[in-house]
Amino acid sequence: MRSEAKFLPSSRARCHTGTGGRDSFWKMPNRRFADGEVVMGRWPGSVLYYEVQVTSYDDVSHLYTVKYKDGTELALKESDIRSQSAFKHRKSQSSSSSPSRRSSSRSRSRSPGRPAKGRRRSSSQSREHKDDKKKTISDTSSAPLALKLSENNTRRYNGEPDSTERNDTSSIISEQKLKPDLEIERVLEQYSLRPRKEEKKKEEIYSEKKIFETKKVMEKASSKTKELEFGGRIGTFTLIFFLPATVLYLLLMCKQDDPSLMNFPPPLPALESLWEARVFGVFLLWFFLQALFYLLPIGKVVEGLPLSNGRKLQYRINGFYAFVLTAAAIGALLYFQFELHYLYDHFLQFAVSAAAFSMVLSIYLYIRSLKAPEEELAPGGNSGYFVYDFFTGHELNPRIGSFDLKYFCELRPGLIGWVVINLAMLLAEMKIHNQSMPSLSMILVNSFQLLYVVDALWNEEAVLTTMDITHDGFGFMLAFGDLVWVPFVYSLQAFYLVGHPIAISWPVAAAITILNSIGYYIFRSANSQKNSFRRNPADPKLAYLKSIPTATGKGLLVTGWWGFVRHPNYLGDIIMALAWSLPCGFNHILPYFYVIYFICLLVHREARDEHHCKQKYGLAWERYCQRVPYRIFPYIY
Repeated sequence: MRSEAKFLPSSRARCHTGTGGRDSFWKMPNRRFADGEVVMGRWPGSVLYYEVQVTSYDDVSHLYTVKYKDGTELALKESDIRSQSAFKHRKSQSSSSSPSRRSSSRSRSRSPGRPAKGRRRSSSQSREHKDDKKKTISDTSSAPLALKLSENNTRRYNGEPDSTERNDTSSIISEQKLKPDLEIERVLEQYSLRPRKEEKKKEEIYSEKKIFETKKVMEKASSKTKELEFGGRIGTFTLIFFLPATVLYLLLMCKQDDPSLMNFPPPLPALESLWEARVFGVFLLWFFLQALFYLLPIGKVVEGLPLSNGRKLQYRINGFYAFVLTAAAIGALLYFQFELHYLYDHFLQFAVSAAAFSMVLSIYLYIRSLKAPEEELAPGGNSGYFVYDFFTGHELNPRIGSFDLKYFCELRPGLIGWVVINLAMLLAEMKIHNQSMPSLSMILVNSFQLLYVVDALWNEEAVLTTMDITHDGFGFMLAFGDLVWVPFVYSLQAFYLVGHPIAISWPVAAAITILNSIGYYIFRSANSQKNSFRRNPADPKLAYLKSIPTATGKGLLVTGWWGFVRHPNYLGDIIMALAWSLPCGFNHILPYFYVIYFICLLVHREARDEHHCKQKYGLAWERYCQRVPYRIFPYIY
């Protein structure tokens, strides 16, 4: 389907930051701390230490890999690590000899607005008090902070009874990593007269902001992909050949009289029958025609999400106009009696041509990515391994001028081509079986999938927030998925019905239509609810929705569709996928390949989303999972 759940997911890289300093050349003859030992590690760029656990030691670089309680991993030198006993002793000495800390502690024990007993505050004393207060704020904002996060209680935000849960996720952040305004606001809260519950609520949000700021800094500091998906280098190398072979196998099986998967695979056709220069020329014409429609100055221009460097790219939203122009061009061809079933007669050759083009495009994308700046590389495709980066995509947003190659391929050639292929299969069925009108099964498949594509193009702007655009690089995975997998595998039901017609009754057709409508309603209303909340959480129309605040400034919906399951749009997608396959009957499992594959894809993608959201939202995501325990299927999964 489209990019919200289309081809293959990707992973997010783990942050890994090394420390620098004047003693980086020291060579430690023997390691001092053992794996699993709990010690105190110095936070990079500060003089503050925090409790960490040693996970490994590199004999070459003499760096310890340590893990913080929130899951953060850093590489520290031995000189930056102390035993717990030494740290506790030093900490007690500093706390007892710090007059500023004693003063601050006393100021919090009494309301600053109340003078001492038996004394009236003069105007000069009041001015001195204000000056002292400003000085306290200045001193606090200029000193590094050692923060111990408070208890997290988000249930009261949603009208639930108060409950306390210990927050073990802690962080130490230096001056350079914090906003001064946040520190000033923090100190001012010491002198506020708000109720303690309100202060505690602010304390939780403040603490989660610290975690968010820390992770944000560390993500910027680390750009290399550490965790490899799809089996790493060997897995991705295998997929480069396995995926085209899968498409070829499915199409060859559909051409068989008995497309049972229990049969031996059909013999591979001769190479001459798989390639034709004219077919490849027609494919190129189609690709560049869609590129021309993309470049037309029609439709609004919007900004995407901020990149790692803060820059926002601009995108022209004219996919629906491109679809209308394509429909007009197809109508003109049919008017002049062009045989559109030419697509059916050369379907295998078109698939091979698209696969060859996607391979050439992937090679070009990788070569140009070698000259791309570091900040323009994809976080999930910068491992340093050629095969892995080639497959997942090395560059995040490859552009030729203002022409965004990844964004263009997401919805244009493949998605619109899917509808054209379905129409060609409908006309081929009528011609081969000498029918005056298409079968009811073919009409249902074409109608359901046409609705889905039109919906995607009408809501084109929503694709800018998906992982395909914001995280995944543009390499073989997306190029092959957009140009080959989507048009030639998603049209499998229509291709199957041409050679294996199925007659269904009107009541059955009505039941399948109702099922597809339910899936579409869940899919569209869930996405609309999410998009409306993202644009304006304060919209009075959304007042009935409750959410959990996060350190990112965004909220997590816990009512509506997103309080039913964590991914209601995936649930609607799967219901629609089943409705697309049911018109093909139950004689063979081949037309159900799509729904089986799609369930596996979305379960894997949901796991990837879970990992990403846990890193991004932290404690708020854990609260959300407690409120919404089911991932995709209610009461099942």
